[in-house]
Amino acid sequence: QLQLVESGGGSVQAGGSLRLSCAPSRRTTYIMAWFRQAPGKEREGVAMIDAGDLSTNYADAVKGRFTISRDNAKNTVYLKMNSLKPEDTAMYYCAEQKQVLTWYERRSWGHWGQGTQVTVAS
Repeated sequence: QLQLVESGGGSVQAGGSLRLSCAPSRRTTYIMAWFRQAPGKEREGVAMIDAGDLSTNYADAVKGRFTISRDNAKNTVYLKMNSLKPEDTAMYYCAEQKQVLTWYERRSWGHWGQGTQVTVAS
């Protein structure tokens, strides 16, 4: 069964940067995404990257600050996060699915990692 392992989270000051990594346990050509969930809030889509043409989608809140990328040779998906804000504080999850209709909805995704914590201090 597919396992997704996230890493790269930590604590950073506002305005700082982090890069998250997602390493699937098997090679995948499916769509990948990053979600996040803050305490007391619903899990929300952050960014998505396609498998074929590597097209991307981003939540409005992170456009211009976050970049999702995919290294097929390493079978790894990244989320580069710049200009971090306190409101970015959340558990960040990697997700994988063969195809999705509404990428930013949690129920569209079939495989999830355990998450990596990102904390941004003001």
